[in-house]
Amino acid sequence: MKKNTIDIITLGCSKNLVDSEKLMKQLEANGYKVTHDSDHPQGEIAVINTCGFIGDAKEESINMILEFCQAKEEGRLKKLFVMGCLSERYLQELTGEIPQVDKFYGKFNWNDLLNDLGKSYHSEFAIERHLTTPSHYAYLKISEGCDRKCSYCAIPIITGRHVSRPMEEILDEVRLLVSQGVKEFQVIAQELTYYGVDLYKKQMLPELIEKMAEIPGVEWIRLHYAYPAAFPEDLFRVMREHDNVCKYMDIALQHISDNMLQKMRRHVSKAETYRLIERFREEVPGIHLRTTLMVGHPGETEEDFEELKEFVRKARFDRMGAFAYSEEEGTYSAQNYSDDIPEEVKHRRLDELMAVQQEISADLTHAKIGKEFKVIIDRKEGDYFIGRTEFDSPEVDPEVLIKDEGQNLVIGSFYQVKVYDADDFDLYATLI
Repeated sequence: MKKNTIDIITLGCSKNLVDSEKLMKQLEANGYKVTHDSDHPQGEIAVINTCGFIGDAKEESINMILEFCQAKEEGRLKKLFVMGCLSERYLQELTGEIPQVDKFYGKFNWNDLLNDLGKSYHSEFAIERHLTTPSHYAYLKISEGCDRKCSYCAIPIITGRHVSRPMEEILDEVRLLVSQGVKEFQVIAQELTYYGVDLYKKQMLPELIEKMAEIPGVEWIRLHYAYPAAFPEDLFRVMREHDNVCKYMDIALQHISDNMLQKMRRHVSKAETYRLIERFREEVPGIHLRTTLMVGHPGETEEDFEELKEFVRKARFDRMGAFAYSEEEGTYSAQNYSDDIPEEVKHRRLDELMAVQQEISADLTHAKIGKEFKVIIDRKEGDYFIGRTEFDSPEVDPEVLIKDEGQNLVIGSFYQVKVYDADDFDLYATLI
């Protein structure tokens, strides 16, 4: 057990990761040595940043907490703290059920942890953090919370209403990160398109992205988690006019049948969804669309599901994830619908939908053979340098493998490559 060392474990999404990175910076400013997601945690203090989004994520968070409780009981750990979405949502229950945890914090009061350690919050480091990603890219969180009230989603219950960060503060953070060597920004929020509505009384995402794109040293900007209803259309122009705004959009569509969109309270129709996809492809030629879909929501008929499969075939998404509905307490659907679709039907639908997409992904990937791309190199693994194109976000999208033939590629640098082969997911390329 290393004295003055704190291990931080982050579960869940990249928005949680940003919180962990901010906490790490504050702890270091107070004289601690901090590790992140260490395979062998050795600190005398551990902080677990939990996820509470869906059943599987909650289970993972609980298991991780119990694992560290055991380490504490065996004398391998002095103090255990828990923060994040799960403890925001179930603070009372967790405090009663897992007394081995020294203290639970929610999603927004984690800096109280510093006081409880007898330390202070350093406001001069408010926009600084200890990056846990490779030093050439960072996640940039522009807002918290969500004002949408989709039937199935617990996020607004956990995070509360949408709160945008002031634009100048975000731009200052971008400049600071660029000065530290960051070239690529993954812009994240629970819901990007609502950015600015609370502060500036209108959607300000296009303006924010344009101002970011004009900062020297910002090479790539990629947008994650947009919402289809009332999409801010000036964003098309910004993407088209600025080379460093990646032609990539992560927009969760969830479903296509009007019946389901209505039950899910998505405030968008089938016709509007098809039109939006069309607009993206007309206005931003070459754009890659990533989406997330859901099967098995209460009331989904076989007709609805067939319509969804047909949508996936027609839309030909470049990237697609899907998940089966899981009932979340406190949500509209938990209170108003009965979770009436058997688990095996949900999983059959999920498998069928992913099989349709897998074929499309393979087609689109193989269509890149013979083409040239600009890639950024993330790491070296075995005999290969591993990179990504502007159409690939870290951790979730395909990668580009370049055989190491003594070229000494620099991690975090850009190169032009030509694709010579592909499997269902990744590309193989040579340096040009």
